[in-house]
Amino acid sequence: MDMDDFKNLEFLATNSKEIIEKQVDSYRQQHSYSGTIIGVTALFIPFFLSGIDGSSQVLQFVAIAPIVLFIISILLLLSIFRDHPLDQGIEVDKFKKLENKTYKEILLYEINSNSISYGGNKTIMAKANKKYTNGVRMTTIAIILSIVILLVNKFNAYEKAPIKVKVIGQYEMRSNEHSINNSNL
Repeated sequence: MDMDDFKNLEFLATNSKEIIEKQVDSYRQQHSYSGTIIGVTALFIPFFLSGIDGSSQVLQFVAIAPIVLFIISILLLLSIFRDHPLDQGIEVDKFKKLENKTYKEILLYEINSNSISYGGNKTIMAKANKKYTNGVRMTTIAIILSIVILLVNKFNAYEKAPIKVKVIGQYEMRSNEHSINNSNL
């Protein structure tokens, strides 16, 4: 076998390994983003609930919708962490089996292993991407709904009944002062 054949196989083995690494990096990045979204959502919910505290019952009832969306999105994003880990090519326990093989056989085994890993990972990634996309979509809708509810609550607060102020006349003030002075004696 000439050197060009080995170079072609080395090229394919290297590229297939890089593709698997990119796939794994993307999966890890998705996990990181999911964790961040879960954290921000978990912090936003109490602020939202305190923002609608004391609002009308109708508004509090409507506020259930974004809360439900937040909870569903958190559960979807958490389910990404329960997915199977991605396959990363040749397993370490296969090294012993490969030590008596030729260089060509090792390269072909690596290329085949990486191809199989990529195909299996693609299925896992498709499920995770779907969950992630739906989780982000629900979080976005819930945030928009909660902002609208908070704005409605803010504008509705100004339409409440005016505060009644009791005006005390001079005569009432003098009688109050006289009462206070007499009680001190």
